[in-house]
Amino acid sequence: DIVRLDHFRGFGAYWEIPAGEETAINGQWKKGPGAHFFDVMQEAFEGRLPIIAEDLGEITEDIFELRDQFDLPGMKVLQFAFAGDSTEPFLPHNYPENCAVYTGTHDNDTTVGWYQNSSTEAERDMCRRYLARDGHDIAWDMIRAAWSSVADIAIAPLQDFLNLGTEARMNLPGTLGGNWQWRLIPNQLHDFVKARIKSMNDLYNRPDRRTGKYVVNKVGNDEGRGVNTD
Repeated sequence: DIVRLDHFRGFGAYWEIPAGEETAINGQWKKGPGAHFFDVMQEAFEGRLPIIAEDLGEITEDIFELRDQFDLPGMKVLQFAFAGDSTEPFLPHNYPENCAVYTGTHDNDTTVGWYQNSSTEAERDMCRRYLARDGHDIAWDMIRAAWSSVADIAIAPLQDFLNLGTEARMNLPGTLGGNWQWRLIPNQLHDFVKARIKSMNDLYNRPDRRTGKYVVNKVGNDEGRGVNTD
């Protein structure tokens, strides 16, 4: 198993807000537990920590240094990759091996929803040119980009495997109501999707490349090696 640590920057420094404040304006930076926390964790695990560092947003150099001190993979989100130029760190050709690439996270729209509703025309144009695709199968085009990258770990939400749109979005940050309600229904992950996942895993040798183990539950047949875990 591996755990994603949300708001990793808070382990270096966090924004403290007095109880009773209606907004986050009147706060101050406080030093986080820093390396000591991870030293203790490393002693407990007796080896490499099974942690992905959520290092998105406004991250300072000291936070990257803390992440790298403990050899933690950071996050790359493909939906963030197409708003800049070829130096954009979320583009696959700029990845280090020690990272986890996501098509999108629980806080993003689904990839279909992002492409149809949330992205700009400039982003869609760069996305199509970068992937050398026309956008008609955008969720699987992005899955392929993630799976074929050098990233040790590649992750896609089930909504992307199923080609679902904005109606299946998991969470819209900063809003009340309607969040965390999407559910996978019986038989929705049908044989065609299972076979497609297995094919993609086999084609790109997609276990967790740090361990050689597959990191999502088995969805193929008993003879398939595509996506099973110990």
